[in-house]
Amino acid sequence: MILADIGNTRIHIYENGRVIHLSHIEAIQLYGDKKVYYITVKKELEETLKELKNWIDISSKINLNGAYSTMGVDRKALSLSHNSGLFISAGTAITVDIVEDSIYKGGFILLGLREYLRGYANISPALKTDLNRDIDLDRLPKSTKDGISYGIISSIKRVIEQYQNDKKIYISGGDGKFISSLFNNAIFDESLIFKGMKRALKDLVNKNSQ
Repeated sequence: MILADIGNTRIHIYENGRVIHLSHIEAIQLYGDKKVYYITVKKELEETLKELKNWIDISSKINLNGAYSTMGVDRKALSLSHNSGLFISAGTAITVDIVEDSIYKGGFILLGLREYLRGYANISPALKTDLNRDIDLDRLPKSTKDGISYGIISSIKRVIEQYQNDKKIYISGGDGKFISSLFNNAIFDESLIFKGMKRALKDLVNKNSQ
């Protein structure tokens, strides 16, 4: 079974236990003739996707108990990957969602790391910098780069810690590996969304067979 998570900038393909990341054009060229089950948040691609006869949109099948109506389908799928936990997708935005006993309890959305940096740069050219991912959060910074890095990383870490308690943290996304390093009891797994998709499909098949 081939699964696809279609995001705003890339299409993430899951095949034979492996995840690959492709541009929209590359994914359609390589997999356009194959049978693919997909979810999408990219509205601009809807008409193109409808022309792919072997691609099946299962976005409406991703049902998370307690989720609100406008919650992104990718967040729902991620939150379905395990029965309980704190689920983080670290990409263009950083989404944080909590599930307890398969019931969605709520969540929040932060800017992604690059968007934080872009925001600082928009304030002043003097604040344009890259991120010091090795910043020591136990010491006050003494440079612009470290001050910005401290502000970004510390704010993300501390707001998530408010809700962690003894929950296991499950993290995916392009910056997921780095974000996972900030926490104890955190697991980075880029296949989490696909695990949620497979679970939804399995539940659907079981329901239809009853």
